[in-house]
Amino acid sequence: MTGIREMKENKENKLNNEDKENMENKTAKEKETKNEKGEKRNQNLMHLIRRVHGLVENTDIEKHRHSQDQIGAVLGSGRGIRYRETDIDGMYGEWVGVDRAHTKKYVLLHCHGGGYSTGSSLYARTLTSKLASSTSMDVLCFDYRLAPEHPFPAALEDAVKAWNYLMLLGYGARDVILTGDSAGGNLALALTLKLKEEGRILPRGLVLMSPWTDLTSSGESFETRAELDPVLDRAYIDRMVDAYAPGRDLKDPYISPLFGNFEGFPPTYIQVGENEILLSDSGRLQKALEDAGVPVRTDVYPGMWHVFQMSPVKAAREAMDQNAQFIYDICR
Repeated sequence: MTGIREMKENKENKLNNEDKENMENKTAKEKETKNEKGEKRNQNLMHLIRRVHGLVENTDIEKHRHSQDQIGAVLGSGRGIRYRETDIDGMYGEWVGVDRAHTKKYVLLHCHGGGYSTGSSLYARTLTSKLASSTSMDVLCFDYRLAPEHPFPAALEDAVKAWNYLMLLGYGARDVILTGDSAGGNLALALTLKLKEEGRILPRGLVLMSPWTDLTSSGESFETRAELDPVLDRAYIDRMVDAYAPGRDLKDPYISPLFGNFEGFPPTYIQVGENEILLSDSGRLQKALEDAGVPVRTDVYPGMWHVFQMSPVKAAREAMDQNAQFIYDICR
């Protein structure tokens, strides 16, 4: 009887081990399949981003601008969001806010991106709508003059005009949070440097998404991320630099804020994609701010691209939540 019992137990153990092995193999295969699907989905997304960017990054500047506005009109209109035009001393501006009760004490002044040669309040709705929704604060975006028709310092002059407009409305400097993406991040930094030079009170904080901080293009990510970035390349950056600052000293802090003096700057939050060639622009900016004693935080989003916050992806929603949290924290 003992021998029969042992044979039975051995058989059961063998079956259990086989079941366990089969289960482990099945789990491994499912995990491998999931990883393959995730990789394929990521590749498809990258392909889509390249196609969309190929549509807007047209060497014909007018077609480029028109395509961006079309994208803003399609992707930027959010439910429960109100848009209101305003005149800023002859410059077009747009107020973006949620159609519900929300705070009026603080306001976001958004500087749109586009390499200083393209972009508009309409295109910026892909971000301003999300900023308004996530923070429950009003956002003012303004259509600064664009290069090459209006090279440096036209955009900075217009940013100062937008700032003065808010002051005339009764906002205090400490009631304003500056936000900006790409070239708009550059402009937000340049505006703060200008206010500092003039001895004026600085904004409460800065929120920068994939900021373009160094027009000399000397960051190492121009090389290390060249094959990974689905949105930007050096040729495009070179065209934008030539249009915006022809014949200028590119280390001028109002052109490349990375080389500015950040002492006394307000708290700053930076978001950047891991795969973009401007990754170094954010990393070096963080170090410069830290060296000046400025409270600064940078989040690098794995696998993401330039101004990914515009895209309908989970990381973009998470990034906007983090933007809102930073703004809430500095407004307490």
